[in-house]
Amino acid sequence: MITVVGMGTEASGSHVPQELLAGTALAVGGRRHLEAVALPETAERVVLGPLAPALERIAGCVAEGRPVVVLASGDPGFFGIVRALAERFGPQALRVRPGVSSVAAAFARLGLPWDDAVVVSAHGRDARTAVQLCRAHPKVAVLTGPGAGPAELGAALAGHCPGRVLVVASSLGDPVRERVERVTPAEAAARDWGTAVNVVLCLDESRALGPVRTVAGGLGRPAGWALDEAEFTHRDSMITKFEVRALALARLGPRPGELVWDVGAGSGSVAVECARLGAAAVAVEQAADGVERIRANAAAHGVDVRVVHGTAPAALAELDDPDAVFVGGGGRDLPGVVTACARRARRAVVVALAALDRVPAARAALASAGLACDGVLLQSSRLAPLPGGVTRLAAANPVFLLWGVRPAAHSEGVAQ
Repeated sequence: MITVVGMGTEASGSHVPQELLAGTALAVGGRRHLEAVALPETAERVVLGPLAPALERIAGCVAEGRPVVVLASGDPGFFGIVRALAERFGPQALRVRPGVSSVAAAFARLGLPWDDAVVVSAHGRDARTAVQLCRAHPKVAVLTGPGAGPAELGAALAGHCPGRVLVVASSLGDPVRERVERVTPAEAAARDWGTAVNVVLCLDESRALGPVRTVAGGLGRPAGWALDEAEFTHRDSMITKFEVRALALARLGPRPGELVWDVGAGSGSVAVECARLGAAAVAVEQAADGVERIRANAAAHGVDVRVVHGTAPAALAELDDPDAVFVGGGGRDLPGVVTACARRARRAVVVALAALDRVPAARAALASAGLACDGVLLQSSRLAPLPGGVTRLAAANPVFLLWGVRPAAHSEGVAQ
């Protein structure tokens, strides 16, 4: 049997029942955890560093039928060692006693509930996912790691999310060293935080107390998408129609932890819908009145959309590389815009255009960037009433929808 004990955020091991440690043949954990508990003098101690050697030593003890204790931080079933142990030895071999996770402790220090928080681990993982979640959601807890701490997170968010506050929780549970500090992303980026950071909370404090939840987490899906045009403020019907938007969203595949550009955004309907589906969204629009409409539409739907006032492709130069891009405008510059987007998109580019003459150049731009290209001509007719209680079909203007998908083997190596 392997007993896994979550040490929580306590500074000592006095809260660990002695019966959990009695008879231990092998104890595995961090040095401070091993020193904090009263282990039998005969117990072998393995300081946890690289996981593979520790798992092998545990396997030897299990094979001999000798009891093992694994000491871990916080709740070991929450982004912790329980997963690796269960995969190797099976859940039936584990007896888990969870402690208070650093996420729960950090929110407790602030007096905030966290059933509506998005929790993401950047420990040993690509920090990009955590950054995009912080951009898209008002309450995010980031479990940090080397190269993905408060400074890196702050540097990625500074200038993009000026309204966000980072709460850096360090040495939680230590009565002397514990620190819980509120800083701006720019302030976080300018500091060396050391190795004592437990978790970073990224908050939009105006929305830190969200509505009552019945399902935990901040990634609830909207009840519907491809919303009617009436759900958005727009100018002279200059908006991507919902039939086109439905297929565009299907090909974009927006999801939490990703970044989507909406280039030539107009009303920003695509950017808003991507944000409603959990992605971080950037809308690029050259018209000043369009910029204000996008902001109003984002606010009306309760989502965060970063709006860039400028003309593509020049306006794209300072943006982070996207996972997917929707191009809904471009005029004569469309081939150059599509080329710039396709070279930087990690996964997919979708282009909507009405002019037949521009289809070949847009296809060529997608293909030249190494994307596998496909497309369709969308022709739809909506039901419309006629006098006398009868109905006719009102045809909408045909729209070409092209999409390019980057082969999976090349999705990580995108040309700059």
